[in-house]
Amino acid sequence: MERRTFLRAAVASSTAIAFGFSVTREAIAYPAQTGPSPYGPLQPADANGIELPSNFTSRVIARSGQAVSGTDHIWHGAPDGGVCFADGSGWIYVSNAELGGGAGGVSAVRFDSGANITGAYPILSGTTQNCAGGATPWNTWLSCEETDRGYVFETDPWGNQTAIQRDAMGRFKHEAAAADPDRQVVYLTEDESDGNFYRFAPTTWGDMSAGTLQVLVEGDGGLSWVDIPDPDGSPIRTRHQVTGAKVFDGGEGAYYRNGTCFFTTKGDNRVWAYDAANNALAIAYDDDLTDNPPLTGVDNITGAQVGDLYVAEDGGNMEICVITPDDVIAPFLRVTGQDESELCGVAFNPAGDRLYFSSQRGTTGASSDGITYEVTGPFRS
Repeated sequence: MERRTFLRAAVASSTAIAFGFSVTREAIAYPAQTGPSPYGPLQPADANGIELPSNFTSRVIARSGQAVSGTDHIWHGAPDGGVCFADGSGWIYVSNAELGGGAGGVSAVRFDSGANITGAYPILSGTTQNCAGGATPWNTWLSCEETDRGYVFETDPWGNQTAIQRDAMGRFKHEAAAADPDRQVVYLTEDESDGNFYRFAPTTWGDMSAGTLQVLVEGDGGLSWVDIPDPDGSPIRTRHQVTGAKVFDGGEGAYYRNGTCFFTTKGDNRVWAYDAANNALAIAYDDDLTDNPPLTGVDNITGAQVGDLYVAEDGGNMEICVITPDDVIAPFLRVTGQDESELCGVAFNPAGDRLYFSSQRGTTGASSDGITYEVTGPFRS
């Protein structure tokens, strides 16, 4: 039996995996299947080399090594994870720098209500391999170091407060963070082939200085959360400290919404859905479980107000794909002429009518050639 057919049958027959739950509009029946995009087919590439649906346009926001338009701030190399914060009638887009040797960090671009750039500045520097991260409900950005025994840094998008190293959140090869205000925890992914899925429960919600780091464990009784004995990860790495910890192959992006934390794993090209309310886990997308899979090299993930998920590719054919609440996955955009890069930093502005993302290594495949874009158009509402 062909592996894809076998896996599809296995998922369909397993109530532990193929559950549905309520999102914005209706229940999802996992896993997502290839289908037509709600935005229609992609059109020929625009002047920026981006194939978009009809009535959508793109513009370049920043280029690595160059001053952001109208400012004297030089945009960082290797732009990676990002998110937007409301700023009065405008907003701020923050972006990580996935650079090694202490050259990493985070920068921010500020926009007014008309999407005009009004400022750009650094909010973290001197760190290493800042890959993804996550926003908090109290308007800070958790920037994660994707390096052995890396840290999480809590940063101020406005640049007024000094970034703080959050030791209590554990030292491991961090990738992304997703805050769950309902259970007052932060979920964390780990970019290792035998990585784990964690959650951090702060002693006081809103204060990341102290708390308990836990790992998801799978046993005969189902899923449970078990405390990590030594969050410092030395001499034994956190992922090897708890017997039965569920293994995930290369944890990447994470996004929380309505009781569910969606997160991705690049080693098996999956999007997972952890139903926190019912403590259950599902495969929301697997490239082996649909014909002509549009999404491979899964990476950063975000969501739109309508309930759609947007997943960026590290590899594949340089697409950002959309997964709809009615369980259809399709390309939303495709970047051409940049095959040695990866797409990352997907994030909507507060109004949900502008999507930001970066091509980490641009047209040359070098970290010094990153490009950050904005896409505008009739996003579903």
